[in-house]
Amino acid sequence: MGKITVRKRYAVRKSKLSKIYGNLSENIGDSADLFRSDRVEIVETTGDAVIYLVDKKPHLMEIEGEIFPTLKGCVEKPFPERHAVVDTGAVAFMAKGADLMRPGIVTATEDIKANKPFVIVDENHKKPLAVGIALMDYAAMIAMESGKVAKNIHYVGDDIWNIEI
Repeated sequence: MGKITVRKRYAVRKSKLSKIYGNLSENIGDSADLFRSDRVEIVETTGDAVIYLVDKKPHLMEIEGEIFPTLKGCVEKPFPERHAVVDTGAVAFMAKGADLMRPGIVTATEDIKANKPFVIVDENHKKPLAVGIALMDYAAMIAMESGKVAKNIHYVGDDIWNIEI
């Protein structure tokens, strides 16, 4: 993927704002309130992602029709929903954009659903490393012993992380 650049930037209409927060609430529940603001802007990019600026900070993104916090949003406004904790051996791979494999998972929250985004954090520091799209529900994920369980869609140091607005 080439470098993502900004194509358009404009304020969100109030009618669309409720849809954005509705989708976000489906993904992170009541924690969506952490990201509420009257000053939300849409940043259309040359990539697949649409970035939402909340109070001029890139805190939300829309990928594959799902709205979820960016890693910068996860760092600045931590929330307890939809997390998987990975061991230290998986950290280097996640930081390079690798998909999440089952042996790397230490624990996960039970609210992880198939085809929905969740945050991947490291075991030692509990810092967000990546956002992934689950390939299966929590129960199936934990029952597995090996194999791919999530597609990595956003990680520290990628184009979304480094976007200049």
